[in-house]
Amino acid sequence: MKQGPTADKEGVLPSETEGDHGESAVTAYRRDRLLASLTLIAGAGLTLAVPFALRAGAEFFLPVTAALVIAIALVPILEWLERRRVPSGLSALLCIILFITAANVAVASIVLPATDWFRLLPERIPRIRETLGPILEVYADLERFIDGIVHEFGASSESPRTVAVETPNSMVDIIASSAPHAAIQIFFAMLVIFFFLAGWTRMRRATITTRTSFDGAMTTARVIQQVVDATSTYLGTITMVNVAMGLVVALFLYAIDMPTPLMWGGIVAVLNYIPYLGPIASVLLLALGGLMAFPDPWYAMLPALSFAALHLVEANVITPALVGRRLTINPLLILVALSFWAWVWGTTGALLAVPLLIIMKTILDAAGRPDIAGFLFEDGTLTGHHHEETGEEPDTGTDKGADKPGGPP
Repeated sequence: MKQGPTADKEGVLPSETEGDHGESAVTAYRRDRLLASLTLIAGAGLTLAVPFALRAGAEFFLPVTAALVIAIALVPILEWLERRRVPSGLSALLCIILFITAANVAVASIVLPATDWFRLLPERIPRIRETLGPILEVYADLERFIDGIVHEFGASSESPRTVAVETPNSMVDIIASSAPHAAIQIFFAMLVIFFFLAGWTRMRRATITTRTSFDGAMTTARVIQQVVDATSTYLGTITMVNVAMGLVVALFLYAIDMPTPLMWGGIVAVLNYIPYLGPIASVLLLALGGLMAFPDPWYAMLPALSFAALHLVEANVITPALVGRRLTINPLLILVALSFWAWVWGTTGALLAVPLLIIMKTILDAAGRPDIAGFLFEDGTLTGHHHEETGEEPDTGTDKGADKPGGPP
């Protein structure tokens, strides 16, 4: 005699249990996908809004960001002083003094001689034209085009419209007009650096000890240390390389009797912080300086050519050997970061592009990156690890095993 389906201890039939389980899995899957969609939309909106906010609030965000990057780079010096029982406040003050001294030396060696070069540039234009004469003779059409432009500029300079335009007469006027605003921003940045360094040890300890689990505390400590190590290692290594290259360039220019060789070495060292674009600017400036200093066109190109050869050795041999693979970044990311931060904050943003890229890359590597491709084409979530961890696929309500040989009927 056949018996009907028996109920389990709770009085629920197996078919009913399987149906409830399938519906709950589908509901959970749809809920996860909805939450991931909302997160993706909010993240995309925030990503689009942040650049415009940073650009509009550059007077606040630029000095704060620059100060934080500099402070992170100075953390190893601060910790070295604190390990020798120097108080945190005094250690932070010594770091500030060290940074200000280095900055003043750079400004004194670059800005003051550069002012004289800018003042002499209008007087040296005839010499530059005379020096380039043998080269421009090969391009007669180009020379006529340049002469026509120069003649047109000379004629337009007599018009009342150009006479009415008032511009600063020297670099001193430009500095004097912008000094109060720049001084306030620099003072604010120095305060941010000081208070960040003075409270660094206390902030790091509080951040780690406030975690609710030991694993969370260890992860937080590891991420903080990785950010400090990566940023300080990159900036410290690049600074030593740039200073050494600037000194070599200055010695070479001194040997060929180039005026103010220390200024050119400082310009090369500063511009070399900007990947790709900085060396190009250095070559152009050295070519212009050589044309202003030497009458022979081929001898005038010697400073630019020597720096180009030195940069090729530095970029392909020295820097990769010192920095290593740990801080190797995709060149495409560097170019995108350079264009982005240069658009947001100009030249200062270009100088901060690579350190900011290193900081964000280190944090994302530790925190995890959203799997946008998995959300769009595969998993339906932003984690990309759900099915790998559980070993299950999302249940969409269809019985995939019915079409497979040997599967359930």
